[in-house]
Amino acid sequence: MKLKNDLIEQNVGWLLVLTLIVILFGGLVEIVPLFFQKSTTQPVDGLKPYTALQLAGRDVYQREGCYNCHSQMIRPFRAETERYGHYSVAGEFVYDHPFQWGSKRTGPDLARVGGRYSDRWHAVHLNNPRAVVPESIMPAYPWLEATAVAADGLPARMKALRAVGVPYTDEEIAAAADTVRGKTEQEAVIAYLQVLGTAIKSR
Repeated sequence: MKLKNDLIEQNVGWLLVLTLIVILFGGLVEIVPLFFQKSTTQPVDGLKPYTALQLAGRDVYQREGCYNCHSQMIRPFRAETERYGHYSVAGEFVYDHPFQWGSKRTGPDLARVGGRYSDRWHAVHLNNPRAVVPESIMPAYPWLEATAVAADGLPARMKALRAVGVPYTDEEIAAAADTVRGKTEQEAVIAYLQVLGTAIKSR
């Protein structure tokens, strides 16, 4: 039976099935080639996996929902690169699971924040954002300074990341808990922020 436009448009079942097929085909055409491009699967020169403290900070960053207001993707447009620096490339984020690309800019993009401010500046900013940025609408996170990093869960976290391609060694995994023990969540978040974008800067 030959499908005609009116038959498809008047039959919800056919319309849903054919629409789904078109979407799946389009998605495959767009996504599958990315798995075979080195620019999207190979790390940029100088990129290293997060240290145990940086990884703990990234987990806190996600837990507190920082990605809801801060993107980590600089687009290749003049207005973006003049403000934030070199545009983002996929090779910077091959060890990120999940990656933090996004378009939300209630606060500034953080893709190149590493090394831009001192650790002390970040600590003050997390405790009282308006002390360093008067126009900020970011809430304060004073509890991070008083909360210790959950060290015992890090080895299992790093093993899981190694299973998806992050090149952690057995020694790094074994030492992870001791490395961060006694550190605060604020120190961890700052360590994470201070490494963002530093690999591309060194190219």
